[in-house]
Amino acid sequence: MTNAPHKSATDNRVDFKAKQAEFAAYIRDPEHNPMPSDVKQDRMQMYRQLFFNNIEGFLAGNFPVLRKLLEDAEWTAIVQDFFAKHRCESPHFSEIPEEFLFYLEHERDTSSDFPFLLELAHYEWVEMALSIAMDNSTDHIAINVDHLLNQHLKLSPLAWSLAYQYPVHKISPEHIPFSPPAVATFLIVYRNQKDEINFLEITPMTYRLLELIQADEPCLTKTCLTQIAQESQHPNPEIIISGGLQILTDLYQKGIIWVA
Repeated sequence: MTNAPHKSATDNRVDFKAKQAEFAAYIRDPEHNPMPSDVKQDRMQMYRQLFFNNIEGFLAGNFPVLRKLLEDAEWTAIVQDFFAKHRCESPHFSEIPEEFLFYLEHERDTSSDFPFLLELAHYEWVEMALSIAMDNSTDHIAINVDHLLNQHLKLSPLAWSLAYQYPVHKISPEHIPFSPPAVATFLIVYRNQKDEINFLEITPMTYRLLELIQADEPCLTKTCLTQIAQESQHPNPEIIISGGLQILTDLYQKGIIWVA
């Protein structure tokens, strides 16, 4: 009498990994992967719906404008494509929107999407990201605004300056642009002391000023404003410096810029 061949623990691990991969492949993309033969069809459908609905609901909640713009079938197709193609690097649900952005920018391959889809998704992600960002406001040094001209400034970590081809903050089912306007859109999205997310539409000159403030080497306010005046080639640079200082004062009072 011969004994049955012994199955090692390594073989068991290989079998489990293979079965796990087969299970996950069907969950991700049932149209292109076979269903595991040893699991009942209704149970697999239940697992499939559970996983997919969790992802779909989370994305719909974090990208509400994008969701409203798309028909149900279009939205479901995008979520399914993301679910099937993308391999998330993080186990945290709060980072799924960022993973979705990566998918839209690097993995989605279609010409039928709205031309502003990626920019709109980024704008909606910024609102979510700032709502959960760490608050480092204890680093904030308060000064009299009259002394702002001779200070080194920095942008609050709870304020992001953004540039888009499309007016993403105005897009809605009633306002869908199919080509970018002649002038780009510049925004500051920030979280105030009440933890409310707000945005300001700013001019290209203010955006450039914030670029100088965010440079590696701190820029004295007066120096930054003088450079802006030179770049603008305005015949009366003092007007630019005075107007810029007024803008910075307003941003400082809103907590958007801090003293470095």
